[in-house]
Amino acid sequence: MFSSDTYLQRRQHLRRQIGSGVILLLGNQDCPMNFAENPYPFRQDSSFLYFFGLDKPGLTGLIDIDDGTETVFGDDPTVDEIVWTGPQVSLRDMCLRIAVSKTNPSNELRATIEKAHQQGRTIHFLPQYRPENIIKISRLLDIEPARVQDHVSEPLIRAVVAQRTIKSPEEVEQIEQALEITREMQIAAMQHARPGIYEREIAGIMEGIAVSKGVRLAFPTIFSIHGETLHNHGHDNLMQEGNIAVNDSGAESGLHYASDITRTIPIGGRFTNQQREIYQIVLRAQETAIAAIMPGVQFRHVHEIACITLASGLKDLGLIKTSPEEAVEAGAHTLFFQCGLGHMLGLDVHDMESLGEDYVGYTDKIKRKMEFGWQWLRLAKALEAGFVVTVEPGIYFIPQLIDRWNQQRKFCDFIDYRKVERYRGFGGIRIEDDVLVTPVSSVEDRNGGCRILGPEIPRQIDEVEAITSQ
Repeated sequence: MFSSDTYLQRRQHLRRQIGSGVILLLGNQDCPMNFAENPYPFRQDSSFLYFFGLDKPGLTGLIDIDDGTETVFGDDPTVDEIVWTGPQVSLRDMCLRIAVSKTNPSNELRATIEKAHQQGRTIHFLPQYRPENIIKISRLLDIEPARVQDHVSEPLIRAVVAQRTIKSPEEVEQIEQALEITREMQIAAMQHARPGIYEREIAGIMEGIAVSKGVRLAFPTIFSIHGETLHNHGHDNLMQEGNIAVNDSGAESGLHYASDITRTIPIGGRFTNQQREIYQIVLRAQETAIAAIMPGVQFRHVHEIACITLASGLKDLGLIKTSPEEAVEAGAHTLFFQCGLGHMLGLDVHDMESLGEDYVGYTDKIKRKMEFGWQWLRLAKALEAGFVVTVEPGIYFIPQLIDRWNQQRKFCDFIDYRKVERYRGFGGIRIEDDVLVTPVSSVEDRNGGCRILGPEIPRQIDEVEAITSQ
């Protein structure tokens, strides 16, 4: 937990931004796997964590802007519950650690909300992603569950996004703590991935490392020799000599800040010549994109730079026939790079995605492009010092997409489908790091306005091969 002043200042800033009314921030409940006494591991709502810092189920934060009070609603465990859970810190003592002096039992929340509602005061709440919280708000505000999301507070969304977007030094430190663990996970994967081993064995080793450090994964691990499937959560393949495995994984810190790293591993210790050529193109695109990051630069522009670099390498191999700029302008490069270059990172691996990606990554003037490939760019707006973003270019050979476009003769003036056919069964390659945008004048500025966070994780071909061939 951060200092009490940190949480107090965050809430004070939020009150100033909203101005009046009542801010309702719901924490999460335990969520049953198959019956009530067998829950999934608890994960607190990220916005509740940001403003109240309490990592316990069944809590609600209420900020009354007009009378200046802040209250946490929740219940201390009964003696019968303590038999199963052991002694617990009281709600009052927990709240004193976050500079909240007022606590009330959870059954008093409804009357408090009803009183404010009857007075005609605005109840601000965020979009909800858990059904039980949708039902809770439905009952508190007498709204049909299907219409709860129609009543979310846009001013609150914008205020929370603006505040959580800029990471403080202590938040960056948390992300780097998560990256320390993620490095161990990535190195272990490189060391243990061998022919004759199932993907699930490597995924299990990595998750075990996170658990042994007292934390959990930031998201379900993507470890697959079918890296052309961008979010492939299956781990059932038996790895063979000559395969490459995309390892997209990350741990949370103790305070739930995420990390997100991707490396591509040669199974058997050495990349083939074909794999080396594609890997070098992806690595060059990542390095070029990172070099372009600085405050004031639109991330959409950084994405475009990466796309042109990828297209340039593919042209050198004869897969693209025109100039890289022409191919990207037409969208032909999206046969090979279908997604966005990266996303915000923080308390969520796709930071604040539950609040609405267009609020997080776009503005009233910078709108999402809906063309194939571009529509999945999660972040487009101008970068600011304090942003933490992922940079994760890739090249993916998706047989179904190649076949469809070839049959449609789509972009046939740009793409040599005959040569693309040589890569059928190749899979995919992705390389990803987490990057902090820094003031250009920063003394720690190592890359003209940004720095790669965390310890170095091997990504050059000779470094990766040195570990995988041991």
